[in-house]
Formats: sequence, structure tokens, C-alpha cells
Amino acid sequence: MESHDDELERFFARDPLMLPAYRVLEDRILAEIGADMLIRVQKTQVTFSDRRVFGCVSIPIRRRRGWPRHCLMVTFGLAYRLDAPRIAVATEPYPDRWTHHVLVEHADEIDDELMAWLREAHAFSLSKR
Repeated sequence: MESHDDELERFFARDPLMLPAYRVLEDRILAEIGADMLIRVQKTQVTFSDRRVFGCVSIPIRRRRGWPRHCLMVTFGLAYRLDAPRIAVATEPYPDRWTHHVLVEHADEIDDELMAWLREAHAFSLSKR
């Protein structure tokens, strides 16, 4: 069975420059939200879940004009549309369930603001039926 590190190496083979930033994000999620959560490395994304998925990370394949060449897309859901300059895209796939995407180019962008949004997304995911 492939180890978590091997899965991450495979996932980030397309853009290995983004693996260090991802590792900072994963470490902060485990430290600040919960060390016992499930992290699944899939073909197109890495998901973070407790009972339900509350966040994920992907490497954008189709980029909008102006998006950086190397970045992570950090995705999370909230009960409302978050209006902040860092939100690259926000959609409402279901009533009162907003999906937000934040582009992260550098590890220092994994800051207290982003972590607060992820903590809120985690609490929101636990409240869903």
C-alpha cells in the first residue's frame, strides 16, 4: 500500500513547486482543526474530512486569465457567500451552501485568515445533515 508521502509525491508530480505550500497547509489543518481527520489523496484533489468533507486542495488545470502559473486551489464550503479579495471564485451549488476557492502561491499565504475560513468550513460541515 502506498504511503501518504508517496501519494502526495505522485499527486504533485504535475507541479512539484507547490508541494511545500501544501505541506504547510496540511500541518496547520492537523494542528488547528484535528489530528484525527481523514486526508484522502485522490486523482484530482486532496480532501480533508471529519464526518464530511470540509475542504480540499487541487492544482488548477484550467486557469482563468490572470491566475498564477504555479498555485494551489484551496476549496471550502460555508453557509453564505464570503466576500473577500482572496476569493477567486464563489458558487452556490445548493441553497445556502457556498463553495469558495482561494488561490495560494506561497506558503506564507496559508495565514490566520485562511485557517479561520477552514475552521468555519469544518464547523459548517459538521452541522450539515
